[in-house]
Amino acid sequence: MSFPTHRPRRLRTSPQLRALAAETSLAPGCMVYPLFVLAEGPERREITSMPGCFQLSLDGLEDEVRQVADLGIPAVLLFGLPATKDLEASGAYQEDGIVQQAIRRTKQVAPNLLVIADTCLCEYTSHGHCGVVDPRTGYLLNDPTLELLAKTAVSQARAGADIIAPSDMMDGRVAAIRQALDAEGLATTPILSYAAKYASAFYGPFRDAADSAPQFGDRRQYQMDPANRREALKEMRLDLEEGADMLMVKPALPYLDVLREAWNAFDVPLAAYNVSGEYSMVKAAAAQGWIDEQRVVLELLTGIRRAGADIVITYHAKDAARWLGSGASSPEPLDMPIRGELPCFGEE
Repeated sequence: MSFPTHRPRRLRTSPQLRALAAETSLAPGCMVYPLFVLAEGPERREITSMPGCFQLSLDGLEDEVRQVADLGIPAVLLFGLPATKDLEASGAYQEDGIVQQAIRRTKQVAPNLLVIADTCLCEYTSHGHCGVVDPRTGYLLNDPTLELLAKTAVSQARAGADIIAPSDMMDGRVAAIRQALDAEGLATTPILSYAAKYASAFYGPFRDAADSAPQFGDRRQYQMDPANRREALKEMRLDLEEGADMLMVKPALPYLDVLREAWNAFDVPLAAYNVSGEYSMVKAAAAQGWIDEQRVVLELLTGIRRAGADIVITYHAKDAARWLGSGASSPEPLDMPIRGELPCFGEE
């Protein structure tokens, strides 16, 4: 009887061999932690549908960003809950808006922590849509929305945001924001575009957290159809042509094929957003004792990285950083050659 001379199982016989032969890395330096900041409310209020996540006052934000920085997570993504909302989303671009205040407070407390500002209007409009709506038809008007998004991006960058992240899915938003930033002397501020943001059912808990559910209709007229993959690549290509510096796929887990297509097509940093519904399902199953939460979280985050994400935006970031820091071995510490040279945030 003859046997193959090469046996892959030889490299699986110990943790040390598995780590040496591994292809994909997972480390806190590749993660971004989203935060929700309240203009009015208690210092810390748990989000019922997202156990372990909180809406925070500006004072509560200080403690949270210190924890994030101490865990080696290099960046936060800020969402704001304003005291009032209106048809013009004025709270999004006010100098003293809640996100603008949160950016400044974060930079005071943790100067080296990167601040990514979510640039959208849905949290600030009285109707919950991501822009200016035609009152007769309910259709979201593209170009008037671009003007407000550009104003919002400039105000966030002036407040100290390191990265602007438009999530509205309007046509031409990256070009409008890039032109506005450049005109205001903010040409060094990069744009992380939510380039392939799908009209997903996985956003439900986020809409509780950000108080941003549409008051009528839905967002399928501007977010992407889950059936489409080639369209995602077109959206990404257009955003790069308009001046985006990084691209995002959202959600992550149902769209890993899209993420991999993007990895093959574009030589820029790629982010994947492991969204609220994906997070909450894991938390719910873990609470029932049906899964090993630590192993599942580290496995799914590794899968997102393996598909091509240089950056993983996840509500699991703090837990994952703690587990990895304690020597968690499922999956084990690894080293991933994503496009050969792209490092995690903070690596040199």
